[in-house]
Amino acid sequence: MHVPDGFINAPASAASAVVAAGVVAISLRGARRELSGAGAATDLGGDRTAPLAGLVAAFVFAAQMLNFPVAAGTSGHLMGGALAAVLVGPATGVLCITVVLLLQGVLFADGGLTALGVNVTVMGAVAVGTAYVLFRGLLAVLPRRRGSVTAATCVAAFASVPASAAAFTLLYAVGGTTDVPIDTVLTAMVGVHVLIGIGEAAITALTVGAVLAVRPDLVYGARALLAPLKLRVGGELVDARPAARAAALGLGAHRSPRFPRALWLTGLVVAVGLAGFVSHYASTEPDGLEKVAADEGFDGTAEEHASADSPLADYGIDGITDTRLSGGLAGVIGVGATAAVGTGVFAVVVVRRRRSRTAGAGPAPIAELGHGPGHGHGPGRAYPPPLDPGERA
Repeated sequence: MHVPDGFINAPASAASAVVAAGVVAISLRGARRELSGAGAATDLGGDRTAPLAGLVAAFVFAAQMLNFPVAAGTSGHLMGGALAAVLVGPATGVLCITVVLLLQGVLFADGGLTALGVNVTVMGAVAVGTAYVLFRGLLAVLPRRRGSVTAATCVAAFASVPASAAAFTLLYAVGGTTDVPIDTVLTAMVGVHVLIGIGEAAITALTVGAVLAVRPDLVYGARALLAPLKLRVGGELVDARPAARAAALGLGAHRSPRFPRALWLTGLVVAVGLAGFVSHYASTEPDGLEKVAADEGFDGTAEEHASADSPLADYGIDGITDTRLSGGLAGVIGVGATAAVGTGVFAVVVVRRRRSRTAGAGPAPIAELGHGPGHGHGPGRAYPPPLDPGERA
């Protein structure tokens, strides 16, 4: 559902850009907490979670290249909002989708540049927000087990797609460049995207379920289920059964969690395989938005993309005539660029979080000097030593 330039007029596009900028700013603050591992069952540290978030962005990029048929003459692809929200958190998920949309627009001429705010609002804010709110609501009523995480993810992913379609229709009602019956557009958009939502739900549930089976502690949405039971001992909260918790996470009794290098490499290989090889077999039919635009008569308002001359435009490499090789190499470049940019962005977020926490800690406290009771000082308080008789004079 990449909205091209020309579908939404300039004022509405500008307003959407302001909304998107605000959402991204809020997400940057929220991502600092999510990436730092606050509330996680295992603390990998921000230096290790940033590459994982970058991998999620790269996987979403690759999966969006795989259009699957949903109806006669129509295709759809993963939107990725629910997937990113459940795996790395809603704030970080919005940033993942934003990185993907930005690179798609600049490098591959996919999704308008003046419509970037529209796309971030629809595919980022609305999709991620809808999915995560529904996901958390379902987890609150479902049994506390891993299967509930997968089931809630599936339903949330399904609902996020028609919700985004409805959000686009609302924007088109406000700033559409063609006078078309909005109720007809809404019916068509929601109808076709309900079908696309089925594919979204299946892909998202399978991916989250696979990660849950290997490293459930890495799934942000499952943190509440993995939080250890706490007991108050001597005035302090301690884990009730640290050994059992470590065993459940695949760790030794006294070992700290390692960076999941094997999982990261596997995910990267899968993303490269999807973008570099499987994408050649993707459906070439128009996606849901393109099909509705053609049927309702506003597809002609799409403007030529500002990056149409990019050497990677339309997911091909300029100068390579072999379609399979050109598309595959473009996909691999896209996965690498998304992983690199995403990891870099999230690493900066982590560094800023660390610096803000260091600055907030303030100077180190003055060490207690241990004066005797004759000086009248209470415990835990530091005072300067008494003056010598000569200094008093």
